[in-house]
Amino acid sequence: MSFLSLRSFLFRPLRKLSLRTLTALGLAAALAGPVWSAPFENTIAQRTQACTACHGAQGRAAPDGYYPRLAGKPAAYLYNQLLHFREGRRHYGLMTQMVEPLTDAYLLEIAQYFADLKVPYPPPQPATASAALLEQGRQLVMNGDPARQVPACVQCHGTSMTGVLPQVPGLLGLPRDYVNAQLGAWKAGKRRAHAPDCMAHVADSLSLADINAASTWLAAQAVPVNSAPALSAPVVRTNIAVPTCGHVSLPQSTGVQK
Repeated sequence: MSFLSLRSFLFRPLRKLSLRTLTALGLAAALAGPVWSAPFENTIAQRTQACTACHGAQGRAAPDGYYPRLAGKPAAYLYNQLLHFREGRRHYGLMTQMVEPLTDAYLLEIAQYFADLKVPYPPPQPATASAALLEQGRQLVMNGDPARQVPACVQCHGTSMTGVLPQVPGLLGLPRDYVNAQLGAWKAGKRRAHAPDCMAHVADSLSLADINAASTWLAAQAVPVNSAPALSAPVVRTNIAVPTCGHVSLPQSTGVQK
């Protein structure tokens, strides 16, 4: 049953429901328990339950492989992504509808909330890919491809690949399918960022086989115990230039959205 048809069913006048239907609804409510007994606390934790419905409890990531982890990501990165959805640089209807009416300051409140959550990562799924594919992915992530001037992922995302403050996200602990989808979206021009769009430049240099290899190797790596983003960009000795990335200034946070 679709959401609209379910809503139509639940809110139709009760006089149109049969006794059997009313009895079934009453029994279901009794079995479900006091669903509405807990008071609304009007806290950021309770209001962001709309996010955790897809992104998992405390933003730990959903098990289906398509909704990424939010917890512990740099606040500036999360804020920029919310802006991208609201302003059409990223495309996912549900996300766009959720953030479209929200102010910049409130988007920052959401981003800061998830950035401050320090919850453990689950162990990675065992790798099933061939050793050759995994090695290809490791080479791209750790060393890039000098012949094609493809920078190594660690040049921007940190030598531990847990991200770099203020706005570079970590690459570990993400589902393989999600990383594949995002790199593919950049390559196809379906995902964009503030100009200059450094990731669009990188993705354009990668083949689909490169993307598959890199995402497969990344998804097979365990997240280090210290999963916090690095405080500064790493010094990686390479002859490959790193493209410049665009960003926007953070707004002044104002607390609870009224």
